[in-house]
Formats: sequence, C-alpha cells, structure tokens
Amino acid sequence: MTYTYTLADPRVESALSGMFAASGNDDAVAARTFARGFAAMTFEEQIAAAAEIYMPISADGGKLLYNLVRAARPATVVEFGTSYGISTLYLAAAVRDNGAGHVITTEYSKEKIDAARRTFAETGLDDVITVLEGDARETLAGADAGFVLLDGWKELCLPVLRLLEPRLAPGTTIVADDVNLPNLRPYLDYVRDPANGYHSVTFPTEDGMEISCRL
Repeated sequence: MTYTYTLADPRVESALSGMFAASGNDDAVAARTFARGFAAMTFEEQIAAAAEIYMPISADGGKLLYNLVRAARPATVVEFGTSYGISTLYLAAAVRDNGAGHVITTEYSKEKIDAARRTFAETGLDDVITVLEGDARETLAGADAGFVLLDGWKELCLPVLRLLEPRLAPGTTIVADDVNLPNLRPYLDYVRDPANGYHSVTFPTEDGMEISCRL
C-alpha cells in the first residue's frame, strides 16, 4: 500500500525546523516591542512592530491540525493569521495528502506575506494555498469554510468567526490557538456556550487549543 505524507518531505521539514528555530527569538523581540509602548500604538503601528515575531503554533499543535484536516477532508480550509506560515504548512500538507481541497489564509503584514509566499513556493505547496492580504474582517467576507483555524490577533477571533458563521455548515470544525491568553476570553465564552451553536473542548497542546464543532 502506498500513501503520501507531505510533512516528511525534506523541503517541508527544513522550512518548519528553520522557522521554529527562528521563533525562539520571539520573547526577546516581543520584549523590545512592548518596551516601545505597544499598547499606545495604532493598529498599523502594532502590525509593523510585530513584523519580526513569528507567533507560531507548537509543533504538537501543528500535528493536531494535520490530523484534524486529514480526518475532516474539507474542500476549503480558512486560516485567520498566516504570520510566517508555520501553521499554514501543516494545513496545506494535510490538504495535499487528502488529494483535494485548498487553504485560504489571511495576513495583514506585507513583510510576513512576502516571506510566507517564498516558503510556500520553496516547499512546493503554493498551489494549494491562497494568501489574502489585508484585514480578515474584509478579505474573508462571503468565504465558505469546511475547517477554520483562528490564530491571528486574539481580539479579532470572535469577529472573524461571526463573519464566517452564516456560511458554516453543521459539523464544521473551528480551532483557536492560545486559550490561556486573556484577550481570547470573549471568543472562548462565546463558543463554550451551547446556546451559540457550538460544542467545544480544550485540547492541551503547548498553548492550548479550543476545538469547536458547529452544531
């Protein structure tokens, strides 16, 4: 029996290991950023200040995403928050190995978009990835999604979910990363309330992932 496992492709392995290694500087870069008065910056200034921060999911979180997408076999995966493309590679590898589907990912930072697109081309996965540049609350308007990853700015996770919500079919999986961050609380309160049409469970990856099913 033959099968494909794109995460074992040397190009993908090399890209992921390199970006995870580079993300080891995130804490130091973030400390310098916050020292410059991050909270007082405009949204555009915050985006520019965070351009060097990878903000990755954990490796185990990436593997979980791969398995979930392989199992769900969605026609379209929507990702809010490309950053440098670590999580996107896991999603795209799963789509490639499913033999069908596409990843639509969104990012505001032009610097990060350029770097991510280079990586997608170098790994040979650019044909299953579309990168939308700009505010996800605008670029994702009207998008259909069979699987959703919310890993952008935490304050925007709930607005992005509400934007996608009218077109989410029952059974759609929605994953949000970094459940321990306080600014994700409004989102968590929303999806953890069955009255809003979701069933949720927290999965104990490094930063915690909230996995919700659209009812």
